[in-house]
Amino acid sequence: MIERYTRPEMGAIWTEEAKFNAWLKVELAVCDAWVKRGVIPEDAHKEIRAKANFDVARINEIEKTVQHDVIAFLTSVAEYVGPSSRFVHLGMTSSDVLDSALAIQIQDAGAQLLKECDRLLDALKSKAIEYKDLPAVGRTHGIHAEPVAFGLRFARFYEQMLRTTDRLRDAWKVASVGKISGAVGVYVHLDPEMEEEVMASLGLGVAPISSQVVSRDRHADFLGAIALVATVLESIALEVRHMQRTEVGEAREGFRKGQKGSSAMPHKRNPINAEKICGMARLLRGNMHAAYENVALWHERDISHSSVERVILPDSTIALDYLLNLTTRMVEGLVVDEKRVEDVLNLTGGAVFSEGLLLELVKNGRTREESYAIVQKVAHDALDRGVPVKDAALDSSELTDAIGADRVKRVFDAKHALRHVDKIYQRLGLLPKADS
Repeated sequence: MIERYTRPEMGAIWTEEAKFNAWLKVELAVCDAWVKRGVIPEDAHKEIRAKANFDVARINEIEKTVQHDVIAFLTSVAEYVGPSSRFVHLGMTSSDVLDSALAIQIQDAGAQLLKECDRLLDALKSKAIEYKDLPAVGRTHGIHAEPVAFGLRFARFYEQMLRTTDRLRDAWKVASVGKISGAVGVYVHLDPEMEEEVMASLGLGVAPISSQVVSRDRHADFLGAIALVATVLESIALEVRHMQRTEVGEAREGFRKGQKGSSAMPHKRNPINAEKICGMARLLRGNMHAAYENVALWHERDISHSSVERVILPDSTIALDYLLNLTTRMVEGLVVDEKRVEDVLNLTGGAVFSEGLLLELVKNGRTREESYAIVQKVAHDALDRGVPVKDAALDSSELTDAIGADRVKRVFDAKHALRHVDKIYQRLGLLPKADS
């Protein structure tokens, strides 16, 4: 999955080269702090800074023997630095490097994801405004309910994405923390002030308390936020899949020149991107579950979480980056058939306005039960006979005598039904608020 769907910006964050670069950043930041404290001599520090490097192939070769990735890395660095390398990793444990470097990668990945969230928000906002005044049918249980503005579908997803982006941003900050508190988190060989200095130089937050590792609820929070973003994307994609069904046909994904929908049926135009989004969202929810399983560790640390994170963190950030980009392109390229939207709204001959008739009768003094029975009889009879409900309502003396023909006609006016849409848009910041 990684090779097929990785986009260059996100994939580069999770390469072996990038991982070891992050490790080296942490090691050098600690060396910088030690030299300020007079522990590392100035000349040794200059040599470390000038020569520090690594070779991925050499690290992998050494690891085959030592069976420890950090030791293999430090050995490779030492081969570049020489005798002064004795000061590298001074007072640290492996997880000081691993967790702080992982936070650097999470920070970079989260920034990219948030940028893609903003792109999708712009696309949803544009579609919401474009179709604000297009009446469409709303559905509950998949059945025609009452009129809705077609643009409200995008406005609703826009609002969901606003909240979900905020959650992702908060979780990203929670996970972007490092530590150099030592083997059991009590700073035996360096002090908390040094940790704060190092993390500040790396642009990371500081875990106020840690064991040998940063607590994994932070990472679970991040993976949970990723899964929730993917679930919102699935909601958008599922709506597109429904609208593209032949029986509905209100909108469809863009279809490129030369694209083919089926090996057997030349007429097919399938919602393939929407289906990809729905499928991969399931994968990210599975990774979220794995992240939650990583929270409970033995005492000050075991490594049961480590192998899992090497899969779920790159895979989840790469997959979400791909899905955000795919969803944005799907929304931007969506083809809306406005005539079909109107036709679908009128499929029931105005039955979707039935509640308005009921309420007019109630306001006129009838009980709700009486009103319901009158409107239900008119609507069902019209539907059974295949005539417009509006015509049947105007032909019903029981209705017109009670509320008048003008009030019956107003009930069937879609613009009247959607008169508060602008207010909804104002609440969302999609339209400027009216002057008070």
